[in-house]
Amino acid sequence: MSTHESGNPLGQEDRSRIAWHISSFSPNGGGNCVEAGPLADGTERVAVRHSHRPNAEVIIYTRPEWEAFLNGVRNGEFNFFA
Repeated sequence: MSTHESGNPLGQEDRSRIAWHISSFSPNGGGNCVEAGPLADGTERVAVRHSHRPNAEVIIYTRPEWEAFLNGVRNGEFNFFA
């Protein structure tokens, strides 16, 4: 079960310590997509946000949740538009 945290669950200092990543496949050089990055608190959690709304809500996933999602992507389970 993912931890959905509304509003601004991470303080600005916490957010600034996240190494946010945007896919190299993102259209327009990453201008309108999802960013993800590991939390810097040693808890093996990943934060996800929209690149155009960096201060909006963040969804936080545990390592097993994130790995399950990535495995699903690799297996084509989220290829909704194919």
